[in-house]
Amino acid sequence: MQRRNPVGLPQRIKEKIRKWMDAALRGHHDHYTCNLPKESGFLSSLILKSLFSDVYINPTQTRFLKTLSRKGIIVYAAKYKSLFEYLFYHIRYKEEEMPFPEIGFGYRIFLWQKISRLARVVLAYLDHLFRYGSFPDPYTSGFLKRQMEAGSAAFLSLVDPKGFHQHFVQDRQDPLKYLIEVQRSIDRPIYIVPQWFLFTKRPHRPPRNLVDMIFGSEENPGRLRRWTVILRAPQKAFVEISGPVNLKEFLEEPKNQNRDLEPLSFSLRNRLLDRMHRHRQSITGPVLKTPAELKELILRDERFRAFMNHYAESQNRDVSQIYKEADGYLDDIAADYSVGLVQTLVTIFGWIWKTIFDGVTLDMEGLHRVKIAATNAPLVFVPCHKSHFDYLILNYLLFSNNMPSPHIAAGRNLAFWPIGNLFRKSGAFFIRRTFRGAKLYAAVFARYVHMLIKQGVNIEFFIEGGRSRTGKLVLPKTGLVSILMDAYKNNVCRDLIFVPVYIGYDRLLEESAILKELEGLKKKQESFWELIRARKVLKKRYGRIYVQFAEPISLKALVSGANPAFQDMDQAEVQALGRNLSHRIINAINSISVVTAQALTASAVLNYPKPRFSQEELMVYVETYLSYLLSQKARLSENIGDPYNAVESVLAMYCDRKFIERQRIKGQDDTATDQKWYVTLENKRLNLEYYKNNCIHFFVPAAYTALAILSYDAFQFSASALHSDYEFLQDFFKYEFAYDADKTPGYMVRKTLKAFIDDAILMPHPTLPDTYNITAAGFRKLLCFASFLKTYFESYWVVLRVLKASNRGDLVKKEMLKKIRALGNQLHKQKETERTEALSQINYENGLTFFTFKGIRGAEDEEGIEFYAGIIQKYLGCFVVQK
Repeated sequence: MQRRNPVGLPQRIKEKIRKWMDAALRGHHDHYTCNLPKESGFLSSLILKSLFSDVYINPTQTRFLKTLSRKGIIVYAAKYKSLFEYLFYHIRYKEEEMPFPEIGFGYRIFLWQKISRLARVVLAYLDHLFRYGSFPDPYTSGFLKRQMEAGSAAFLSLVDPKGFHQHFVQDRQDPLKYLIEVQRSIDRPIYIVPQWFLFTKRPHRPPRNLVDMIFGSEENPGRLRRWTVILRAPQKAFVEISGPVNLKEFLEEPKNQNRDLEPLSFSLRNRLLDRMHRHRQSITGPVLKTPAELKELILRDERFRAFMNHYAESQNRDVSQIYKEADGYLDDIAADYSVGLVQTLVTIFGWIWKTIFDGVTLDMEGLHRVKIAATNAPLVFVPCHKSHFDYLILNYLLFSNNMPSPHIAAGRNLAFWPIGNLFRKSGAFFIRRTFRGAKLYAAVFARYVHMLIKQGVNIEFFIEGGRSRTGKLVLPKTGLVSILMDAYKNNVCRDLIFVPVYIGYDRLLEESAILKELEGLKKKQESFWELIRARKVLKKRYGRIYVQFAEPISLKALVSGANPAFQDMDQAEVQALGRNLSHRIINAINSISVVTAQALTASAVLNYPKPRFSQEELMVYVETYLSYLLSQKARLSENIGDPYNAVESVLAMYCDRKFIERQRIKGQDDTATDQKWYVTLENKRLNLEYYKNNCIHFFVPAAYTALAILSYDAFQFSASALHSDYEFLQDFFKYEFAYDADKTPGYMVRKTLKAFIDDAILMPHPTLPDTYNITAAGFRKLLCFASFLKTYFESYWVVLRVLKASNRGDLVKKEMLKKIRALGNQLHKQKETERTEALSQINYENGLTFFTFKGIRGAEDEEGIEFYAGIIQKYLGCFVVQK
């Protein structure tokens, strides 16, 4: 820039003025109102800190931004131009020691600057005008680029009517164009991070009322509305960040290479806005249609009307009757979601959780991944099902963490008054236990689910069908999975993302009712009076709740490599894929489940070979199990960090609950020794079995491998010799434990052997390949693992005995189970079976299902009975040494 020669003042005075100006400006003109340095005004910072301190910022997002700042330059992007937001991010992010914006593209800040700095800005403008005849420009001077290269974060707005006029009419600098030019000239990546500063979780509705017209909408409130909320209820406001756009990678995309600045900046702006819109919907959910609107969309759908007409013809009924019946089914099924009620229930249940639980351990990193996935497609949450509280806990946590409550597929048994109405308003839609013989109902239900997906609604369902009565996951029911896959196949949505969720409890609220069902008693029907009687749970404490999220599973990605192509699959192939997906979900839930001190202690107590034990003896089992869990990278509850004290605390709790008893030896002073002795109460082993089963899936591969080793009755073996036993046991207990079909028995055996070697249970043979020796301490530890299976062998042995004594067709299933229970009790009294927990109705049912599947239905199947009887006795013989 050519320097002007001002006249009219003596040279000496001009030099003095220039020296004074240079000193005041510190030798440069880089003083701009778009720049808000770290050392902003003390009083203004104090005021803003107090106003912004209660606004919620997600800790996971805080860590993410700190990590991102080490990788590149951060530029925050808001949708609408807002000085309020710029000030918030500057003040609050600085307080949280996060990368905070010091540069505001297109912003001029006066009020919140230091007075001395404002004076310097004015002097810089005057001096630059005096010298060069123009005002300084932060773009052309290189100031903005130098600041960003030095590590300063920046802030810009994507939608600004005035900015649009300046960029496209007056041809002023567009921040996005400028950033593209800067990125082309440097190697360090620029990350543009879209952000939402929100005051509500309600979906955005296009029709604006008078308040919105005067004070701005909830999405883009005016100044008065923003400051009013911050002053009156700052806790309602929260910040959410969308996935950042790596500008360097954006420019390297093939379609963006060799493009002009104008189309590039337009494409970049659209990508950022699209990401923000999808992120906002993932927070608030879509604008929901009323039940009446949904009903009309479903019943007027051409394909569905064609189905109803065809169905009416096949049933020889008037089509109007079919329409009326379908209308009634929709009334029976449909949810009636109310954001206002959900907000009220969140407050109520927040108090309940604090009253009866010690807290919630929430997987925030997993939740962050789920939030990112939610911007790409509707989510299908698939939690395990242990308690009726599962419905409430997950919805409460999602809503509290700025995600919409999903619509839940709930059993028709929960539609009783008044809970049914509350559930509908909370997003529950109701489903029958079976669709057998109900072709029209099944079609109506499927169309309703498809319509929810089409509207962009998140869904939640329990893949086990009902609550687990045993503590371990029930094998998946694939009906709803098939309906969802059918929605994707029919192009109802671009993708569906399944989110496996683990929900666990230190102590189960419905424990006593579930144990009665295991003993064979009939399940009580849910009712209003049962709800009233359940109020006593508020008087007890139930420990902690654990909620974990597995890696989301994209249906689009899952089927992308399928052969034949998903769209070309017939019904049988789609069902097979659905079964595969269902087992993936079950295995994913198992992999993220949390092992608690209660579960670990219960496992040790029940697998210990004698009813009487000391804590020191029990710790051998606990430490063996803990070592294996650590090798498998299992998630452990916080209190297991100190195993001895954790087990001591759990044993004291089990004593209080009458699961076990302290045993005092006559003539021995308990205070003279630290050794404490306990005895397991036989009639409470089933209670402990439930908690043992909470973690049993982690030990199943080790149990199969250990039992295969022990069955060879030798201290030396080859790994390949174990494969057939492992494969047999995996098939034998396929109705008890889910397994990953993608992992071969050989892989699982070798993975387990490595863990056994690390724990000094086995030693590789020094010269023979693929050969291992059992160490001196290893034999007892192998029994520790194999003992997980003893209960199931005893249950299946009882089932086989009844089948051997019954002719085919003599008894229906209900009578057969009654006979099995009677024989089980008899054999246990006669000491032919040892474990009380083997007298489980669920074990008996699974055993009967397995033998029926293998073609064994009565005494006529003598060959099969003799084969499995020999196998069971062979494996049970491995436990004799424990007596």
